[in-house]
Amino acid sequence: MKKTNIVSTALVGAALLAASPAFAETWVIDQGHSHVGFSVAHLVVTKTKGQFNEFSGEVNLDPKNITKSTVEVTIKTDSIDTNDEKRDGHLKSADFFDTAKYPTMTFKSTKVKSAGKDKLLVTGDLTLHGVTKPVTLTVEGPSKAVKDPWGNVKRAVSATGKLSRKDFGLTWNKALETGGMVVGDEITLTIEAELNQKK
Repeated sequence: MKKTNIVSTALVGAALLAASPAFAETWVIDQGHSHVGFSVAHLVVTKTKGQFNEFSGEVNLDPKNITKSTVEVTIKTDSIDTNDEKRDGHLKSADFFDTAKYPTMTFKSTKVKSAGKDKLLVTGDLTLHGVTKPVTLTVEGPSKAVKDPWGNVKRAVSATGKLSRKDFGLTWNKALETGGMVVGDEITLTIEAELNQKK
């Protein structure tokens, strides 16, 4: 083989290795040590809080350039929990999430931007109730990696964001005699995720 061919082959191989996603760190959400919650105005004067109990997700973290990292999360809508069985049943019905027709919601990141020390703005496509819209989350972390007593390597992230439920076709409401509506439009999301490094 000619010397030029050897050099060309080596360069192509190096380029393929550099582009390989194998060099990114893959982390998965530890559901047992994570929380996906939300709050929404109720009767104008207070807020109702809830959570989703079943979810999964994966973070492909590029430690050399955090903005090249990606996030994907899937949440089971039927796992909604507001500590009120009757209200949860209504939220699962066709008036709201229609969980029989739309059993999951998903978030897939499209852009990661630095927002200061240990802070990120993660924009992604949220698919909910058959509608896909962009949503931006403010993220703190990821934290430094630590090893638990069982040898698992872990990181943590916290995220918050807001969205309009009407944007996703969740329009059920009732007017109050004193003005305003029973359920607010703006939803506040709060996520606390513990991540396990995928071996």
